[in-house]
Amino acid sequence: MKNKLIIFDTTLRDGEQSPGASMTQEEKVRIAKQLEKLGVNVIEAGFAAASPGDFEAIMAVAKNIKKSTVCSLARALESDIQKAGMSIEPANNKRIHTFIATSKIHMENKLRMKPDQVLSQAIKAVEWALSYTEDVEFSAEDAVRSDIEFLVEVFDAVIKAGAKTINVPDTVGYSIPFIWGQRMKTLIERVPNSDKVIWSTHCHNDLGMAVANSLSAVLNGARQVECTINGLGERAGNASLEEIVMAVKTRKDIFGLESQINTKQIVPTSRLVSTITGYPVQPNKAVVGANAFAHESGIHQDGVLKHRETYEIMLAQDVGWGANKISLGKLSGRNAFKSRLSELGIEIESEETFNATFDRFKLLADKKSEIFDEDIHALVSEEYVEESYDSYKLVGLKTASESGKIPFSEIEMIMDGKSHKSTAEGSGSVDAAFKAIESIVKSQSELLLFSVNNITSGTDSQGEVTVRLSRGGRIVNGQGSDTDIVIASAKAYISALNKLHAKYERTHAQL
Repeated sequence: MKNKLIIFDTTLRDGEQSPGASMTQEEKVRIAKQLEKLGVNVIEAGFAAASPGDFEAIMAVAKNIKKSTVCSLARALESDIQKAGMSIEPANNKRIHTFIATSKIHMENKLRMKPDQVLSQAIKAVEWALSYTEDVEFSAEDAVRSDIEFLVEVFDAVIKAGAKTINVPDTVGYSIPFIWGQRMKTLIERVPNSDKVIWSTHCHNDLGMAVANSLSAVLNGARQVECTINGLGERAGNASLEEIVMAVKTRKDIFGLESQINTKQIVPTSRLVSTITGYPVQPNKAVVGANAFAHESGIHQDGVLKHRETYEIMLAQDVGWGANKISLGKLSGRNAFKSRLSELGIEIESEETFNATFDRFKLLADKKSEIFDEDIHALVSEEYVEESYDSYKLVGLKTASESGKIPFSEIEMIMDGKSHKSTAEGSGSVDAAFKAIESIVKSQSELLLFSVNNITSGTDSQGEVTVRLSRGGRIVNGQGSDTDIVIASAKAYISALNKLHAKYERTHAQL
């Protein structure tokens, strides 16, 4: 394992704890399949004790994943571990990830336990987990603020109990790279039998250093990194998988490590997670942002044209960005479209879904002179989202906006199988469209976020809209895309309403 880096993806568990990012069982399975295609070693599919829905989703992932290890999180409680063990039972490769807090502030204020009680519970948790699988991972929650002597004692005990992976998490994103690397090095040097286990790190991004801290841990002996697609996660998020992987690959001279990640699947995976969770990727996001390989400066452009490596340290194609745009029109055939999907690494298993996506493509081709790879990703993702939620559906939208007059929108939509029409005025066309929808649905929700991004360049670009709604303490995100920004907004609002309509209750676990 000295030359191998294990990628542990927790998008389906920690990533789902982002406000509004809850996923259905079908969505979790789709993301898990893409993670396996990406080459992720371990997929943390959820927290089995959180809810019956989480338990069933983990089991569904376990049934569908063949190569990657499927993992369930569990507190150091026998009931949690039992549920975790049952949920991963169908998996070919299974892991239980159990944890307990080890910092003074957590032990005193949250657990109300003494250090010796925590130590005893940690040992029991590993022993309980071993009755379900030989692959047991132990985490010391809030290790960043834990006493180093106590961590050494706890880790020594759980290794003797049979844990195969030891995870050291910066639960609150408090550390800085130099200190975090030193902590990892100290633990590996001082814990007996440290060479018998895999050392892991799990860093949060509260101070913007999750990736840097993770890489510092790797340089000091960690051989597993826990991360998420797009850095999704609680509060400011987690370490970004794509940044970790590409840093290790690009700076092999420093790390000297290999991962089994198929980097050409990074962008398709990023796009899928973004659409399903409703979290757009910022344009200047490293590796997967729309501007990650764009050059505005004339000096940069000139240098890249003369020799790419003057200003580019990675190939866009290596992470899944296509160098080509497809100029297909309304007369273009299915085979050409299917061929481009294949080149982009997009697989559509259902013929029905392919036909619906192709129809969307033809409609878009009528509106745009050129269809870019980003457009294709958006079309496919939106089709899958519509398949998952069908309580509400947009049929038609008419808007009018004129200087000196109040904008209005007229909408037709399906609600629970029946057609409804409504008209409303607003401060703008989007506001009027939302009010028209609400006059039909009467959701009593609060709009928390309305965000617009362009998918590609040009005035005929598709706009991608994210809407975040809240009701009764529950938060959901919805996304929609279209060349008409008002229609994209209506799609996003209805997408969020569909998610709000679906019942989903769970308990969050923090690492």
